[in-house]
Amino acid sequence: MKLGASRHSIVLGLFCLGFGILLAATHGVTAGDIASRASEDRLNSLSQVLPAELYDSSPLDHVLELTDGEGKAVKVYRAEKAGQVTGVAYEILGTGYAGEIRLMMAVDAAGRILGVRVLAHKETPGLGDKIEAKKGDWILRFTGLSLGQPEESHWKVKKDGGEFDQFAGATITPRGVVAAVRRGLEFFRANQAQLTEVKS
Repeated sequence: MKLGASRHSIVLGLFCLGFGILLAATHGVTAGDIASRASEDRLNSLSQVLPAELYDSSPLDHVLELTDGEGKAVKVYRAEKAGQVTGVAYEILGTGYAGEIRLMMAVDAAGRILGVRVLAHKETPGLGDKIEAKKGDWILRFTGLSLGQPEESHWKVKKDGGEFDQFAGATITPRGVVAAVRRGLEFFRANQAQLTEVKS
């Protein structure tokens, strides 16, 4: 009995060891490809909000990590051209009807929005998903705006006394996006000197 149990333990141990070695080898082979794909996806997201003419080297090569007003880490991608910071891009978070909305926004060195795009959301198809650029032009409305245009008190949907359209039957989603973009601009204003400082 004891010999049989011992044999089973050895077989199980060898199986686990072999499986562990296989996993480690697979990870070693695929890690580079996974990292490369992640970089491609990130660069694709950045290219939608940072015009290519604003940089002469990849924003992925000019990353800065800061902390926002809530103490959360923010990874900032800086667009640099001829030794000057021409714009920055970073993720912002909003809260929609169905939960968290992840967005990428870019701001030029003067604090004007270069672009905002949705990265991920769970909003209702046909209603809340109109925040996506491929579903309509609502998200494009932010381009060129700043905290002074419109006035800060007007950074709300029209239903709340602001200047931004809401969707019929879906006010919560655009309200969450507008609030997130405003916070993104406030983050830039609070950190403008550091964000636009040229690194030697």
